[in-house]
Amino acid sequence: MPRPLRIWFPGAMYHIVARGNRRAAIFHDQVDFQTYLAILEDVRSMMPFVLHSYCLMTNHLHLQLETTHHHIQYIMKEMHSRYAVYLNQRLRTDGHVFQGRYGAKLIETDAYFLEVSRYIHRNPLEAKMVSHLEDYRWSSYASYVNLLPFNPHVDHSKTLSFFREPVEEQYRKFVEKNKKKNEEGQLCVPEQLVLD
Repeated sequence: MPRPLRIWFPGAMYHIVARGNRRAAIFHDQVDFQTYLAILEDVRSMMPFVLHSYCLMTNHLHLQLETTHHHIQYIMKEMHSRYAVYLNQRLRTDGHVFQGRYGAKLIETDAYFLEVSRYIHRNPLEAKMVSHLEDYRWSSYASYVNLLPFNPHVDHSKTLSFFREPVEEQYRKFVEKNKKKNEEGQLCVPEQLVLD
C-alpha cells in the first residue's frame, strides 16, 4: 500500500522530526552538527524556505520549517539524502542513517506554531542534557533570547511578533515556564504573552 502524500501548499509550515535508524546517533561531534547546518543552507539556496526554530539532538532533530514554492518532500529528501551520504562516508558504513520517513506535522494555528517553538527549544532541558537552555549550542534558542548575536539559520520575526516588549524576555518566560495542559491534555499558550 503506497504511503499517503504529504499535505503541502505554498506557505505550509511543519514541525519536522527525524530520528536516527534504530535510535542510533546521527550527530557524533561538532563537525556533524556543522555539516548538517551547512547542507541545510545549501539546500535552502536551491529551494528557499523559512526556518523558524531548530534543535539538533544526538539521535534526532526538530525543525520548524515554512515552505515557499517547493514541496516539503523535495526539501527534506535533498537534505537528508545528502547528510546520509556524508555520514556514511565519514563513518565508513552504509545503510540507512534516518529511521524511516521523517515526521511532518502541519502547523495550522498560531497557538500550535508557538507551542512547536517552545517544544523544540525545550528538548535539551527535557532530555537533561543542560540545566540552562541557552547552554545548548545546537539549538536556535540562545539567539531568540539575545545570548548569541546572530543566527543565520533562523528567522525570528514571526515567532517574536506574538510577544509584547521586551519580546526576548517574554519569549524566554514562555519557553522556560512550567508547561500547563488544558482539559483535553493539550499544551496551552499563555494568553498574557500573546498579542491580540
